[in-house]
Amino acid sequence: MPQDAKRLDRIEEKIDTLSAAMIAFARAEEKLINLEQRHVAQYERMNKFSEKLDKIDAQMTTNALTISTINKLFWIVTVAVVSALVANFWM
Repeated sequence: MPQDAKRLDRIEEKIDTLSAAMIAFARAEEKLINLEQRHVAQYERMNKFSEKLDKIDAQMTTNALTISTINKLFWIVTVAVVSALVANFWM
């Protein structure tokens, strides 16, 4: 009987150790799942930022063309007005 009790105690200790290991394993698995979820969320967020950046780049290209055209028109009008004034002044 005493040997059986010792044996049962050792078995119980091993079961306790295994259960503690399983709990630790489950916690580690939960942490890994949480990290993966955060990674996916950050990846999706970066993709959204990338799409926004592409839209901003396209808009800036359009704005640059518009400003360039306005700048050219401004100088054409300025030169025409100055030429007209000079022509009227000399006549």
